[in-house]
Amino acid sequence: MMHDILNSERPIIELENKIAELKKIAKENAVDLTDEIDTLSKKVEKMKQNAYENLTPWQKVRLVRLQERPTSLDYIKKLVKDFIEFHGDRFYGDDSSIVGGIGIFEGIPITVIGHQKGKDTKENIKRNFGMPHPEGYRKALRLMKQAEKFKRPVLTFIDTPGAYCGPDAEERGQGEAIALNLIEMSRLKTPIISIVIGEGGSGGALGLGVADRICMLENSIYSVISPEGLASILWKDAALAQKAAGVMKLTAQDLLSLGIIDNIIKEPPGGAHKDINFTTDNIKSYVLDELKELVKPDTEQLLNRRYNKIREIGIWA
Repeated sequence: MMHDILNSERPIIELENKIAELKKIAKENAVDLTDEIDTLSKKVEKMKQNAYENLTPWQKVRLVRLQERPTSLDYIKKLVKDFIEFHGDRFYGDDSSIVGGIGIFEGIPITVIGHQKGKDTKENIKRNFGMPHPEGYRKALRLMKQAEKFKRPVLTFIDTPGAYCGPDAEERGQGEAIALNLIEMSRLKTPIISIVIGEGGSGGALGLGVADRICMLENSIYSVISPEGLASILWKDAALAQKAAGVMKLTAQDLLSLGIIDNIIKEPPGGAHKDINFTTDNIKSYVLDELKELVKPDTEQLLNRRYNKIREIGIWA
């Protein structure tokens, strides 16, 4: 839909539609329009390069919120064979905003967990717009402890505006559930890789984000609060979210330069939704390379390195 499209994409889409129209005319009327089509195609490629390589932080915020953007389950289906999804936290119930289970990744048994948004309004309501309740984090922890028991690496996908902050979530111990995940992930005796695939919002993201390796897709964002939330606090006006995004250092490039994350995974021009196979292949290559390194040290070395990595975050010289 047009309201979901970045402003910078509109002239590109209009030109692509024009090219499609010319191709149709050429085919239906047996007219040679090759030169015109080639000229416009080159122009489109140049426009894409200029538009997509210079996205502002606010444009990236809008990009990762597109309903077309691939979700955790989209990547899991392409990366993990024989995936079996597990449900429930064995305390309260099942939270659909976090999915998780076991499967085979390139011949390696693995536990995979991720925030899950919906593709339309109905599914977003079911998934609570990717905002987990406490039982979601407890389900994730149950699966991580199971992975530790059977010596399976853990892969997490982060994509949430933040943990759900309603009264029922607070009554069931939202803060305690996230805090427990932080503690347990910091000392989990198996390798952990976390990838921010969309929005990485506050403690809701951290509940799946303590890892040996943390990386982000090229256009994803990671921050302690949403731009709208920051604008409301600083300037008492959520409408100034675009201004807030510009000062928050929430892009993958910002966070890599600050040492918060370890790497950036390339997306196709225009975002992951433009070519999910391209993005999936890049994720696969990254995870495989990292797993080769993470399985080398013994458990004590793995935990010491993870501890030191966490301690060094935020240190300024």
